[in-house]
Amino acid sequence: MTYQRFVALGDSCTEGLDDLLPDGRYRGWADRVASVLDAPGFRYANLGVRGRRMDQMLVEQVPSAAALEPDLVAVFGGGNDVMSGATPAQLAERAEALVRAVTSFAPTVAVFTLSDISHRMPFGRRMRPRIEALNTALRTASARHGAVLVDVEADSCVHDPRFFGPDRLHLSSLGHRRLAGHLLSVLDIPFDPAWTSLPDGTAAPSSLRDHWRWLRDQVLPVAYTRTRNKLIGRQPGDGFTPKRPRLLPLA
Repeated sequence: MTYQRFVALGDSCTEGLDDLLPDGRYRGWADRVASVLDAPGFRYANLGVRGRRMDQMLVEQVPSAAALEPDLVAVFGGGNDVMSGATPAQLAERAEALVRAVTSFAPTVAVFTLSDISHRMPFGRRMRPRIEALNTALRTASARHGAVLVDVEADSCVHDPRFFGPDRLHLSSLGHRRLAGHLLSVLDIPFDPAWTSLPDGTAAPSSLRDHWRWLRDQVLPVAYTRTRNKLIGRQPGDGFTPKRPRLLPLA
């Protein structure tokens, strides 16, 4: 099938964090998918904003997406809901509302599950039940409303640090490329098979010094910023705008 109006919804992953272009801009899985879909008449919008939860996407991104009248929408979200402590009931409610809303106006909707990154994060065991609850909710909502499911929960690359950026949370260029390949695969669209291949060799194990630098440079600053923002009433992503708010040719 040929798609000509592609809209991506989501958070920092949809924005493309840690998949840097030479000029410092972010690329990401959605840009990579758009590059494969690109053809005469094709247009692409990316409404992703870092830090956004599913309930925020519903009120901020979905109306804008509906106005663009897309023939393909891809949704990546839920990670910020998990990290902010949403309950399984809240995750189920948000996933249902988001998928129902998007499938009401787009003929083809692809929804990603979340990889189990709990082992990569401090106190990650507390996150695992919420990740499982989120993915169950996304699978249920997708089946109920006819969305295409891109199920990456069991993807083995989650254990390979080369697929993640310095914070061990956001995807690296390799990770975004692989995610794009998974979406194109479920849509039955040909793409470079190298996108989903594993790199040669094995990743070097992290040393104690690596772990200390990660805690010092990545974990502690984020924890401080989140705590400060919560005290002053700021939400993650406040002040940021959608990456590509209008449907435009890829070039």
